[in-house]
Amino acid sequence: MSDKVLIVEGRQDKLQIQPLLAENIPILCTNGTISASKLEELIYPYEEYDLYAFFDEDYSGDCLRALMKKEYPEACHLRTLSLYKQVEATPRKYLARILLAADFKIHPVYLIE
Repeated sequence: MSDKVLIVEGRQDKLQIQPLLAENIPILCTNGTISASKLEELIYPYEEYDLYAFFDEDYSGDCLRALMKKEYPEACHLRTLSLYKQVEATPRKYLARILLAADFKIHPVYLIE
């Protein structure tokens, strides 16, 4: 088990990212907009882990990023290009590069050009 946890907006984001990972990383879904108390409940079992947030490049994602920065300033924020807008719409090879740059272990097949 890793000491990292990845927080995404929705199930589709999780399904897009999970196959890329060559390590067992918990991926938590906020299921869209979430209150500070619900976010705390979601993250509480993982509070000793390194937190990584990967939200969409839209209004909802901006709100979640702001909430995460307020509640968990130590969290690392990963970002896709605004061209793709959503994590789930980002090509897996591009997601793999983002995750690799954040020191996640990635299946090599996603790193081949």
